[in-house]
Amino acid sequence: MPRGAAALRLPGVLVPATASSPQSLATPPPAPASNRWPPIIWALLVATFVVRAAGFVYPYLPYRLDELHLDTSAVSTVLALWGAGWFTGQLLCGWLADRVGRRATLVSAMAVAAVSFPLLAEARTPLALGAAAAVSGLVYDAPRPIVSALVADTVPDEPGRARITGWRHFAVNLGAATTGLVGGALAEPVGISVLFWCNAVVCAAFAVAALRIIPPPSSGHSLGNGAHRQAFTDPLLWLLWLASLLILIPVAALFSVLPMMMAQDGLPPTAYGWTQAASAAAVIGLSPLLNPWLVRRARRTTPMVGLLSTSGIILGAGMGSAGLASSTVGYGIAAVLAVPGEIIAFVAATDVLNRIAPPSSRGVYAGIWGTTLAAAVLCAPALGGWALALGGHRLVALTTLMTGLLGAALCLPLAALLHRPSRASV
Repeated sequence: MPRGAAALRLPGVLVPATASSPQSLATPPPAPASNRWPPIIWALLVATFVVRAAGFVYPYLPYRLDELHLDTSAVSTVLALWGAGWFTGQLLCGWLADRVGRRATLVSAMAVAAVSFPLLAEARTPLALGAAAAVSGLVYDAPRPIVSALVADTVPDEPGRARITGWRHFAVNLGAATTGLVGGALAEPVGISVLFWCNAVVCAAFAVAALRIIPPPSSGHSLGNGAHRQAFTDPLLWLLWLASLLILIPVAALFSVLPMMMAQDGLPPTAYGWTQAASAAAVIGLSPLLNPWLVRRARRTTPMVGLLSTSGIILGAGMGSAGLASSTVGYGIAAVLAVPGEIIAFVAATDVLNRIAPPSSRGVYAGIWGTTLAAAVLCAPALGGWALALGGHRLVALTTLMTGLLGAALCLPLAALLHRPSRASV
């Protein structure tokens, strides 16, 4: 619908200097990225797709709550606890990935998911549902910061990382499309609870696979030197976080504000389904075209701050145009227009993140950045609902555009801080 101790070093992998090390911005361009990825990368990409394709719990949780005939207050509380868990889980899993290791954190998180999802499927009372939702939200998107750290550990050059990030985004969207198709086909005949159990089984399988494919830290490798505390005072990270949040709010609007506007225009739920399908198809079609260009851009020594800014303009204008639509075709076009910005945003933000994160704190940096998508999911409906109530669709168009533009503008001080002489010299 979106984001320290010494780094885990895989055998034979050298981790380059990052932008948090002052000399990193003055280093020569890295060698061209190899098209051949290590087996662990292929395994993580396949796992990303499979886990996302079976990720029924989040999109179908409102339907599960509707089956139980809960009142509006109880439903809102359960969904809010899920969102709080999602936000907290990104921070916790990122911190643990640095503190206890990528392998241990990923295996543990997927094991917790394998237990909590069935509990959410079988819970009946608001108290039990709230507790299960909080824990489930905590681990639902847990792989995001851990896999980001693993990719940065394994692939030493920025073009290679950019290529993998692009294909990870492709895998996530292909998985989301599969979730909608499979879940829509099976929800009525087998029931929502069965879908939750299926999600749990896939997470359990991922835990077993992660235990086998991810090597443990080397025996002499220390994981707890406290360097992760720097993340919470790093102005680069927080500027990136705020810019990313504003840029991703239009992405989140696709899943929250768009259906509200379409409902006001008298369009049926199937019409919204078509906009989702159009967006997913555009991601799947455009990713193979944009990814090679983004990889070429990643070969430069400067981070992709300019492209991140551009993505904010594209997303704000693309999703903002939905406020001018009134038909299924018009809303579908708006969703498609935003897709290039979405692809660029995730690759560019990850490129900046990889360059500023110290090797010892990659997990916590990725976890902090990963909260942007959870925060955007919370902010988008609040902002969209306020705009709809106050000024209708035209105000939604304006606020969505301004959100993207503000995120783009915040990239200016980020770029200036990245290029300060004190960061570019030893």
